[in-house]
Amino acid sequence: MAPMLQSSQQWVEKYRPRQVKDVAHQDEVVRVLTNTLETTNCPHMLFYGPPGIGKTTTALAIAHQLYGPELYKSRVLELNASDDRGINVVRTKIKDFAAIAVGSAQCQGGYPCPPYKIIILDEADSMTEDAQAKCSETYNGNLLQNYKILFYMQLHQQTCMYDVPLKLSTSTSCLSCRIIEPLASRCAKFRFKPITEEIMSSRILHICKEEGLNLDAEALSTLSYISQGDLRRAITYLQGATRLFGSSISSKDLISVSGVIPQDVVESLFTACRSGDFDLANKEVNKIIAEGYPVSLLLSQIFDVVVEAEDISDEQKARICKRLAEADKCLVDGADEYLQLLNVASHVMLALCNMPEELNYES
Repeated sequence: MAPMLQSSQQWVEKYRPRQVKDVAHQDEVVRVLTNTLETTNCPHMLFYGPPGIGKTTTALAIAHQLYGPELYKSRVLELNASDDRGINVVRTKIKDFAAIAVGSAQCQGGYPCPPYKIIILDEADSMTEDAQAKCSETYNGNLLQNYKILFYMQLHQQTCMYDVPLKLSTSTSCLSCRIIEPLASRCAKFRFKPITEEIMSSRILHICKEEGLNLDAEALSTLSYISQGDLRRAITYLQGATRLFGSSISSKDLISVSGVIPQDVVESLFTACRSGDFDLANKEVNKIIAEGYPVSLLLSQIFDVVVEAEDISDEQKARICKRLAEADKCLVDGADEYLQLLNVASHVMLALCNMPEELNYES
């Protein structure tokens, strides 16, 4: 079917919840924040969790519910800390914005309009330590009552190696090593959970109904898998596929727009490793490199295959996963993709064929 004529508006913005109570699958966070909004006595807050699960949406909803559309621009400062993350930003933009006091609380247009401003820092963990320290210093001055800071940071899958969903202890550890203690200790912390497949499917089907799309069960399952709990990513893939392929979207269409490596490519490499034939495994590695598939993504998909395989022992899985983690770190450090993938394939072969890690070459 020919592609449909689409509005230029991004569906991520079009279907973004406008109130805190509408944020999906964050019941505990929503409950606490709803009570806080009723009193308008907001603390400094730190939102953390995987990407695409509602941190930005919640922060924006809080600001809109407190000030409404008229006062929003004058009372709220939004900064992407991954771009604006140096100490000069704190010295200039943040301090200048917070230094101007606001009048006493007066309800306007049905909005409470409390007597403080809100500063929203996206991806605050990307701020330099000096900038974070400068932020914490402002808490000790006279500016304290003039503003509230809403930090939010991403905890990606790579941060806590293959730990999905993120465990509370792991998340707390990642949090403490990326946000300095003087800053983290002054904030109320809110952990956002990964969105379940059921909740994501419900939201996606709602969008399909509103947009007049035809998405079968296989395509819906594929979309949930390739988005890995990231609702924002799922909506973006869906809109991209709609613009390219029209209102009837198949599983293949979604894979093509997502950049995910086709499962048959992963299975072919794994089958070659099972055979114990190094030349065959090297041939598959060369094919993957020639096609330009990202090796870091391939490692993640190999991990899924290994974990779900029922005919592989726990010891073999442990050996393979250890090698995958080492290769992933090497790629982050700039290692050659071909050599790392060949190294992984070799060690997967050793593990599956029950060969020792260190081969004995003595006659």
